[in-house]
Amino acid sequence: MQCELCDRQMEALTAHHLIPKQNTKRKNEDPSPTIDICSACHRQIHSLFDNKHLAQELNTLEKLKNDPELQKFLSWIKKQKTDKRIQVRGKKA
Repeated sequence: MQCELCDRQMEALTAHHLIPKQNTKRKNEDPSPTIDICSACHRQIHSLFDNKHLAQELNTLEKLKNDPELQKFLSWIKKQKTDKRIQVRGKKA
């Protein structure tokens, strides 16, 4: 299975809702489409961005891939071994 963000071949992927579930659940809307990404990419997305920003600004795979902050992480993670647990870091205060 290939992560849709970092393109690494992984044994397991997680589903990332392009519009966070809390936004759709509150409005009684159907859940948004999902992308299949590795846990490191998923954790990094949620450590960098709050749900409001994800829902309004980064609600497609294309927008996520083109975000400058996430691009730095993606260029680094592509070089990492897939069997290694990746420590993610959020924004610096």
